Amino acid sequence: MSARVLSPVLVGRSAELARLREALADAPGAVLLGGEAGLGKTRLIKEFSAGLCGTGAAAQGEPPTRLLVGGCLELGSDGLPFAPFTTVLRELVRDIGIDGVAELLPRRDTSGLARLLPEFGEPETDAATGEERARLFELVLTLLERLAERAPVVLVVEDAHWADRSTRDLLSFLIRNLGTAPLLIVVTYRADELHRTHPLRRLLAELDRVERVRRIELARLSRAAVAELAAGILGHEPPARIVDDLHARSEGNPLFVEALLDSDGSLPSELPESLRDLLLVGVQRLPEETQEVLRDASGGGTRIEHALLAAVSGLDDARLARVLRPAVAANVLVVDGDGYAFRHALIREAIHDDLLPGEHSRLHSRYAQAMEDDPGLIPSDRLWVELSHHWYWAHDTTWALVSAWRAAGDTRKAVAYAECLSMLSRVLELWDRVPDAAERIGVCHIEVLEQAVTTADQAGEYEMGIKLATSALRKLEAERGDDVDIRRARLLELRGRMSYELARPGFIEDLREAVRLLPTDPPGPDRARALSTLAQYGRLLHGTEEAQAAAEESLAIARRIQDPVAEAQALLTLFCVDIDYSAGVDVTEPAERAARRAGGSAPLTRIEVIRSHFLEGAGQHEEAAEVARRGMEKASELGMARTKGTFLAINLAEPLVSLGRWDEARTVLRQALDKDPPLTIRTSLFVLAGEIALARGDLAEAEARLAPAREVMWRKTQDLFATLRLQAKLRLTQGRHREALESVVPVLEHVGLPDDARYAWPVLTLAAAACAELGEDALLDGEPAFPLIETRAAGLDVRGPAQRAERLTYLAQAARVRGVQDIRAWDEAAAAWAAIKRPYPQAEALVCAAEAAVGAGDREGAAERLRRAADLAARLRARPLAERIDDLFRRARLPRGAGGADGADGAATFGLTPRELEVLRLVAQGRSNREIAEALFISAKTASVHVSNILGKLDVASRGEAAATAHRLGLFAAPPPTGDGASGNGAAHNGTGGTGGTGGSGGEAGRPAYATRRV
Repeated sequence: MSARVLSPVLVGRSAELARLREALADAPGAVLLGGEAGLGKTRLIKEFSAGLCGTGAAAQGEPPTRLLVGGCLELGSDGLPFAPFTTVLRELVRDIGIDGVAELLPRRDTSGLARLLPEFGEPETDAATGEERARLFELVLTLLERLAERAPVVLVVEDAHWADRSTRDLLSFLIRNLGTAPLLIVVTYRADELHRTHPLRRLLAELDRVERVRRIELARLSRAAVAELAAGILGHEPPARIVDDLHARSEGNPLFVEALLDSDGSLPSELPESLRDLLLVGVQRLPEETQEVLRDASGGGTRIEHALLAAVSGLDDARLARVLRPAVAANVLVVDGDGYAFRHALIREAIHDDLLPGEHSRLHSRYAQAMEDDPGLIPSDRLWVELSHHWYWAHDTTWALVSAWRAAGDTRKAVAYAECLSMLSRVLELWDRVPDAAERIGVCHIEVLEQAVTTADQAGEYEMGIKLATSALRKLEAERGDDVDIRRARLLELRGRMSYELARPGFIEDLREAVRLLPTDPPGPDRARALSTLAQYGRLLHGTEEAQAAAEESLAIARRIQDPVAEAQALLTLFCVDIDYSAGVDVTEPAERAARRAGGSAPLTRIEVIRSHFLEGAGQHEEAAEVARRGMEKASELGMARTKGTFLAINLAEPLVSLGRWDEARTVLRQALDKDPPLTIRTSLFVLAGEIALARGDLAEAEARLAPAREVMWRKTQDLFATLRLQAKLRLTQGRHREALESVVPVLEHVGLPDDARYAWPVLTLAAAACAELGEDALLDGEPAFPLIETRAAGLDVRGPAQRAERLTYLAQAARVRGVQDIRAWDEAAAAWAAIKRPYPQAEALVCAAEAAVGAGDREGAAERLRRAADLAARLRARPLAERIDDLFRRARLPRGAGGADGADGAATFGLTPRELEVLRLVAQGRSNREIAEALFISAKTASVHVSNILGKLDVASRGEAAATAHRLGLFAAPPPTGDGASGNGAAHNGTGGTGGTGGSGGEAGRPAYATRRV
C-alpha cells in the first residue's frame, strides 16, 4: 500500500463554501459547522480561508479579511482551558505585537489578557472570581470587534467537541453579544462524537436559536462527488467499477476515500493500518462484553436483525439490549427498525478484519447454522444468498455450492442478473472442490457454464461472459449429440454480440459461424435469431446488403415456424437496415404486435430503443424523450439498467439536448456513465455531454469528453460522425479552423462504413463554416475543400423535417463560403428549427440572420432577430451565444429594447429580474450584502438571496466575477463610441447555425478568432 494521496481539489462542498461566504458578507454572525470525522471540515475551512485574501474588498483597495484560527485539544475527560483563544492571541501577538494588541484595548491595558497568555504579564489578582471572568470575556470581545473595525475578521474555533467548559462559555458569550463590526465566528465539531450527554449538544441547540447563527452539517459525498475526488487524486478518471467499490466502502467519507485509494488507482483488500486504528478508537473505549457482541455482529453485515444477533451471540433479548446500549450511545451502532446498523460500513469491516482465522470461520458457521435452524430469522428473499456467503466463509464448500445454486435460481427469478452471475460464479469456483457437485445440484458443469454465459450477457458483464463462452465452447468440442451444434451456435452468437459491445475484433465471424452451424431444413427459432443478430450488428460495419438478406431470411423463418419473438426481432432489424425518417406512421407497430403475442420482454425493450431513435431522427423530440424514459423504467425493472437502460439513456438525453433541456440531459448522462456502460454505448454519452459543455462555454469539459469518445468512435457510422461533429465544433470555437476542416475528412470519404445522412449533414455544415473562415486557404491535400463538401452534400438524402432543417442550415452556411450573407436562407433555417422545437440551432440561425441583416443595413430587422435569439439563449443559459448576441448589439449599436428603446438588456440575456439588476449594480460597486440591504430597504438575508440568484444566472462563482461580467457586458453604462463604430457596422460570426458553433467564455480573450470579422 502506497502512502495516502491527498486530493488537490475540494469536491462536493460548493454549497457549503457559498454559505460560508454569504455568512462573511452578512457579518457579524456565527456558523456552526458539524460533520462526522473525515468529512472535510478542516479542508472546507482552508478553502474558505484561501479566498479571503486578494479578492473581494482587498481587490478594491480595502484591507484583506483577517483569519484567526485556534483549535481545542483532547486532554483526558476535558480539554485545555481557553486553548483556541490562547492560540489566537499568540498568533496575533506575532503579527501585530503586544503594543498592537494594546492599541485595540481600553486604556491600552493588556493585563486582563494575562490569564490567557503570559506575554501580557501577570494577572492583577490571583482570585479567579466571576467578575474577573466577565472582564476577561468582555476584553476578548472588545479586542475582536475593534480588530474587525479595521478589516473583516473570521475567527475559527476547531474541534469544539473537545472544548472545555470555559471555552464553551466564552464562545457562547461572544456569539450572543456580537455588535455591528464584521466579525464572523466559525465553530467546527465532530457530530459523531456528540453522544447523548455530551455538553456541546446543549450549547449547539441553544446557539441554533440565536438570530445571526447558521448551522451547516456536512453530508457524505455522493457517488459522483467520490468519482470527482478520485479523479483529482489520481489525475485521471478512474474506472466506474473502482468508483462503485470506493463509494460503497467509504460511504462517501472523503478521508476514507483518500485512505482507501492507492496511488495506482487500486483498492486494498484489507484496510490500511492507520485507517483501521482510526475506526476502532471508539470501539476500544467500550466495555469488553460490548466489544464481544460487536465482533459477533460484524459477521452479519452492515445491518443485522436483533433476533438473528441474539441467536448467534447466545444472549437473550434483555441482556443483548443491555450489552449493546453503550455501543448505541457511543454512535458505533444505530438502531435501525428491528435491528442494528453500524454507523459506518468500514467500522464493521475493521472489527471483522480483527478476528483471528479460527474466530472468523467459527463465527460464519454459527450464522449459517442459526439460519438453517430458523429460516425465519431473515427475509426469505435473502436466505440462500446469506447461507451461501456464511457457508463459504465457514469453509464448508459443499453447502456453499448448494446454497449458491439455490440463490442463483432465486435471483434469476427476481431478474437480478448481476447477483445471479455472482452466485453462478461461486458454483463454478467451488465445482472441483465438491466431488459430487453434479449430483448435489442436478446439472452438469457445462450447463452451469451455459447459464453463466447467458446471465453475463443479461447483466452486461461482457468481459466475463466472453471468457465463460470461450471455456464452454472448448468443453463442447468433446461433447457428442444432436444438439451440440445448436448449443455451440447459441454460445457463438452470445460471444459475438458481447465482443461487439466491447469493440473486440472477430464478432462478425462468430455471428456468421453461428448461422452456418444452424440447419436450414427444417429451420428453427435459433437460426431465425442468429440471422437477426447477424443483420443487426453486421449492418453497422459491413453495409446493408448482407444485413438485408439476413433480416429477410430471419423474418421468413419466423413466420414459417410461427415464432412471434423471432418475427418481432426480424421486423425490427429489417426496419433498422434502412430507416426512413420521413415516414408518417409508427413503423415499429407490426413488431410490437408480434412481441405482445409472444409475451416476451426483450423485444419490447428493443422496440423502445428503436422507436425513440426513430422519433428523434424525425424531429419529434418530446415524443422520443417520453418513449425513451418509459423504456428506461422497463429496462430497470427487468434488471437491464446497465445495458438496455444506458442505451436508452442516449435516446433520452439526445431529445432533451434538442429541446434545450440541458440540465435534465446532464443528469441522465451522468447517471448513465455512473453505471459503467459497455464500451460501444459510451461514445454517444460522451459526445452529448461534450456538446452541452461546449454550448455552455466550458471548453475544458468539452475537450475532456471528446478524448474518451475518440477511443471507440470507429465502431459505427453514428459514433464516428457524432464524434467528428463534436471535434469540429470545438476546433471552430477555439479558432483552429484548419484542424476543424481536417476533422471532417472521414465523413467526406465514407471510410468504408455505411452512410447515414442524419449524422452527416451537421458535419458538412461545420465543414462549410471552416471553409468560410479559411477562405482561399480551405484546402485538403492541396486541393480546394469546398467542392468536395458540395459533392458529398449533393449525394445525401433528406429524410424528415430534422434533416431538412440541417440541410437548410448547410445551404445558408455554403452561401457564406461563396461570399453571400443570405438573410432569407438563415431565416428559413431558423423557422425550420423552430418548427421542430430546437431552440439552440434556432437561436444560432437567428444570430446569423441578424448579422446578415446588419450587413444589408436592416438595423430594425437585425435587432428584432437578436432579441428573439437573446430570449432563447437566456433560457438555455448558453453563455457564449449570449455574449455573442451582446457583442453584436454593441458593435452594431442596435436598439436592445422593442421600438428602439435602449436599456440594460444584457441582464435580460441572463434572465435577471429588475430587482436583481439593481442588486447587481450595487455588487459591481463593491457593496456588501448589508450595504445593499440598507440602500434598497430590504433585509440582509433577502439581499443574500438575490446575490445567490445572480451568481447562478450569470454562472459565476464569486461576487467579483459577477461584477466583472457586468462591466464587461456594459450592463450599466453604454460603451464609448469608437472610431469605426459607424451606424450599421457590427461583428460578423461564422454562424454555424444549428451545429453548435459557440464562443469561448471570459471576455475578448476567450472569444474565438472567427468571431471578430467585420461586416
